Order: sequence, then structure tokens, then C-alpha cells
Amino acid sequence: WHLADYFQISPDSVQANVVGEHGTTEVFLWSSVTIGGVPLRDLAFDQSTRETIEQAIRYANITIIEGINASQYGIGMICARIAEIVIRDEQAVIPIGSYNPHYGTTLSLPSVLGKNGVVKVLEPARTPAEQEGLLKSADALKKAYEQIHSVK
Repeated sequence: WHLADYFQISPDSVQANVVGEHGTTEVFLWSSVTIGGVPLRDLAFDQSTRETIEQAIRYANITIIEGINASQYGIGMICARIAEIVIRDEQAVIPIGSYNPHYGTTLSLPSVLGKNGVVKVLEPARTPAEQEGLLKSADALKKAYEQIHSVK
């Protein structure tokens, strides 16, 4: 399910960010979504549709695994694209995880990526509630890290 499906338009026309961890605590920055430059808040869009989209995106990997019994194809496509960006030194802005001292963990934010890795992390505008969600996402990542390293 994609936001573009709701409006029956090309996904290339949607500008949106999902930040934090990749999973159940990822944060959808609904306040900054635009479609063709028009803020989503100016379009007819209800809360239940948002929740449906969030659920579908958060659990997309399970849908893929149920459909083809694997998720490596999606992972392979992403790895190939990242390699292409690095090899070509594209300086492309993509959502990618890197260590962020402000949050004390590695999490995903839009970042400039090239042959030297992540050279700049961008902090998109967000509402106080979205910022709170990002902090919770960072806390979940830190707790997961602590659990993994306390086992050793």
C-alpha cells in the first residue's frame, strides 16, 4: 500500500519521509507530506487512511515474505541502489541509517550519500508529536542494542 494508491497517482509525485528505525517505531512525518507540491493537509485525507497506510508500510516485509517466502529481493534492490550511489559518488539524498550523536544511536534520517559514505544528515521539519515519536524510536533502538550486548 502506498500513499499514491489512495490518490491513484504515481508514487513519484509524493514527497514524504519516514524516519527513525526500520520497523514498528518508525515515524511518519505526515506534517511535511506533499503531493505535487501541495501539502497533504490541504487534501481530503482522513485519519483511518493514515493508519491503514502506516500499518501496511510497517509490516510490508511480512507481506512480502508471505507472498514469495523471502524478503531478499527487496533487500537486494536497496543494496544495489546504495552501491550505485556510492560508486557514482552521486551525493544523493536518501533515507539511510547512520550513527547520530544527537540521538545516541544509529537511525534513519534523510542523508547525503556518496563515495565517502554519509556526508551530511538532514533534519526534516516535524511537529512536536513527530519529534517525540523519533525520540521514542531512538530509545527503542538503544534498548535493543543494550539487550544484544548484555547477552554476550
